[in-house]
Amino acid sequence: MKLAIIDRDGVINQDSDAFIKSPDEWVPIPGSLEALARLTENGWKVVVATNQSGLARGLFSMATLNAIHAKMRRELALHGGLIDAIFICPHGPDDGCACRKPASGMFRDIAQRYEISLQNVPAVGDSLRDLQAAAALGCAPWLVQTGKGLRTLEKGGLPEGTRIEADLAAVADKWLSET
Repeated sequence: MKLAIIDRDGVINQDSDAFIKSPDEWVPIPGSLEALARLTENGWKVVVATNQSGLARGLFSMATLNAIHAKMRRELALHGGLIDAIFICPHGPDDGCACRKPASGMFRDIAQRYEISLQNVPAVGDSLRDLQAAAALGCAPWLVQTGKGLRTLEKGGLPEGTRIEADLAAVADKWLSET
């Protein structure tokens, strides 16, 4: 099985320091939906793993988050793509949970759901914590320079073997050319 683990904010859609709090605020990054559709069309299972501390902060409800994800899925479907599953961490940064990236709980849940080792499974993010969570379970970390990606790259300290691309479209192009 070809599995791809993708962060949401800053990778698939525009990020905001004020959080994405409604479906109207969810705006895809140019080329990201087409990239996900190309992966789907080539037999990849796409899974989203996303910290959503806006829930814990009371900035939006689970119903609103579900509406945001429904919009993402609908817009992706218009391009022929499919997200197989969305894993979220609803906790705040000080809650001490095992799922909030850089912890790897969401990645453990993904491995359990698909009954596979995540060794070398590609995982795309725009922040160091995305890459750390992925690398902790042996995923192949990919940094995009969208969202917080440029700041992450400038700060350094990336997990060993991190590959860097301009955006999700460039990542998908690379994966599809290598398989």
